[in-house]
Amino acid sequence: MTRVIHTGDTHIGYRQYHSPERRDDFLSAFDSVVDDAIENDFDAVIHAGDLFHDRRPGLSDLHGTISVLRKLERAEIPFLAIVGNHESTRGEQWLDLLETLGLATRLGAKPVVVGDTAFYGLDHVPESKRDDLEYEFSPHEQEHSALVAHGLFTPFEFGNWKSEVVLKEASVDFDAMLLGDNHKPGKERVEDTWVTYCGSTERASASERDDRGYNIVTFDGDVALSRRGIETRDFEFIPVELDGDEGIDRVRDVVREYDLDDSVALITIEGDGGDVTVARVEQFVVDEGALVARVTDRREIEAEEDELSVSFADPDDAVRNRVREMGLSETAHDVDEIVRASKVADSNVRTAVEDHVAERISEDIDAFEPAQENAKGEVADTMINEESEQTASGVSGESTEPETPASDSKTASSVAVATDDADAVESTDDESHDGTTATANGGDSADSTETRDATEEPQAPRTAPNRRSPRMRLIPRTPVPGTTKFRWRTICEIRPNSPLEL
Repeated sequence: MTRVIHTGDTHIGYRQYHSPERRDDFLSAFDSVVDDAIENDFDAVIHAGDLFHDRRPGLSDLHGTISVLRKLERAEIPFLAIVGNHESTRGEQWLDLLETLGLATRLGAKPVVVGDTAFYGLDHVPESKRDDLEYEFSPHEQEHSALVAHGLFTPFEFGNWKSEVVLKEASVDFDAMLLGDNHKPGKERVEDTWVTYCGSTERASASERDDRGYNIVTFDGDVALSRRGIETRDFEFIPVELDGDEGIDRVRDVVREYDLDDSVALITIEGDGGDVTVARVEQFVVDEGALVARVTDRREIEAEEDELSVSFADPDDAVRNRVREMGLSETAHDVDEIVRASKVADSNVRTAVEDHVAERISEDIDAFEPAQENAKGEVADTMINEESEQTASGVSGESTEPETPASDSKTASSVAVATDDADAVESTDDESHDGTTATANGGDSADSTETRDATEEPQAPRTAPNRRSPRMRLIPRTPVPGTTKFRWRTICEIRPNSPLEL
């Protein structure tokens, strides 16, 4: 007989709600699982991925994890684990470091035997690469076998990885699939095999209302599954329905009915009633003893939804228009692109945002200024160049340029207009298609120089859906003698992972 704890999605290091106490909670939940394993003398602790919340865990998170795993080592209980999508890196994994320290065993295609059961591992694999998987595993001679995997498997909700395909194509017959990634626990019978999620050990989102815990799996002729809860910080979900002219006083009355001591309080306001200031409610809830307070006024959301006109023929365009109306800074627009529309992997989004913001801070602090409004009261969807005080609209294609005398070359060379120009795009098209990045070199060349009227209106940009448009800067150089035209230098910046498509 083999009796193990099946856990996963511990997300150590998650600073939920920007709270250091919540960050500690995730490590404490994992510590509780380990204490249970030692106290009840389990044969092993099986972790189904996302041990850490981030692929770059902090030093304190690593130190805390090592301290917890040391307890398992002293109790001679093996810790078997795989790599999840949150913690996955391009090279060596943090799990490999823990294995080097003798604190963990990384599961893979070769069996790791505990008692009379062989355990195998399947790290998280992006959906685009799953068709290439062959599910080849080394044979074993044990009475039972189990596959530990990380992903959203069918037949569970949101499943996009077919568990029946894995079981049919695998070179080993498994008695159980022990899964991670879905934070909701559950079990199903597929191809005469138990397929089960253990759920997360702490609430990583407001949708996780059920108690947290882990699975107990017993291999003894057949496979027996049971569940055990662990004690975690209280979450209080507080609905408030407002009628007539009811407002914040009614919200306070409802909140007082709950025991908020050191809890996370999530208040949802619905109905009608008067205006309610979210910040005042949250401060009141904290004063009542809550660790964290978050308020969602559904009335505001519903009102915004009523005001929006969305064409489902082009939902991306509707989203872009809504973001444009928010008056965000240039850098905020860049972050929106990285998070919402770029091809950056989910697990790398945080790093990509941090790197981009750090780069913009070093380059141009003005990029953090809110967008200006044009004469029509609309927010201009363009960039404010550090060399100019003028703003061009990236939506309408309109720009405001002062008349520049031909003799005033010094003034002309200091004016920069942010725009997308069709002719300029064509001049850099060859460079963009080979995956390289075109950058400014400070000089003129035959390919990047053209003559335009100083008063000519720039053309409206042509953009590819779900792609970052090339950022074009047309910088006037020396005026052409005897004319009202200028010689322009084109600078094109094309971000990685966003090829130029017109």
